[in-house]
Amino acid sequence: MMSKQIRLALVGDHNPAILAHQAIPLAINLAAQQLDLDIDTLWLATESLDENLPLDGFDAFWCVPGSPYVSAEGALRAIRFARENNKPFLGTCGGFQHAIIEYARNVMDWQDAGHGETDTEGRLVIAPLACEMVEKKAGIRLVAGSIPARAYGTLDVEEGYHCRYGINPEFQDALEAQPLRMVGHDQAGEIRVVELPGHPFFVATLFQPERAALKGQLPPLVAALIQAARKP
Repeated sequence: MMSKQIRLALVGDHNPAILAHQAIPLAINLAAQQLDLDIDTLWLATESLDENLPLDGFDAFWCVPGSPYVSAEGALRAIRFARENNKPFLGTCGGFQHAIIEYARNVMDWQDAGHGETDTEGRLVIAPLACEMVEKKAGIRLVAGSIPARAYGTLDVEEGYHCRYGINPEFQDALEAQPLRMVGHDQAGEIRVVELPGHPFFVATLFQPERAALKGQLPPLVAALIQAARKP
């Protein structure tokens, strides 16, 4: 008999043409089967995420790929809610980028923090990558003891990407001076994974770990997210 139901919010504008969006339901189904859980999933379109939409009924949040979102502010609201209310959170690709922006705005008080894809002024903490990662795979080195390292059971992983934007090197030192931990880097030392200490589960990856589900494999970080949501 299955244990309690997990209510998972998928933050993003669903598009069946996006490969990651095809993989996400598969990943969730694999998690439900292998963890013997009932996972109730609801896609939350970013434009619906205004102050009138209650979020406290969700056990976990996953800000999914597919940026630019219809409403960046909607995505940022959901991320802030998860961070401030200790709700398990996973951000992948665009979710990673917006988790950095949310942190910069609301923790570092950089109210002008923005995204180089859609903004032209302010501190563009997200900027074009030195080498774009569209439909590419690459290795990532994880920090020992981090949530991702524990989830994967190894320090060296290879994952797929579909992105052109990442953390702006101009602001990397300032971000690294924060409690937010940079726990995964590519071979060139660029940041690919972050986590927030003191939070039950707050992890964001520039890569798309959900793609493993397309091969019938449960993505370790999806399993870890659901396990965190399972805890009372």
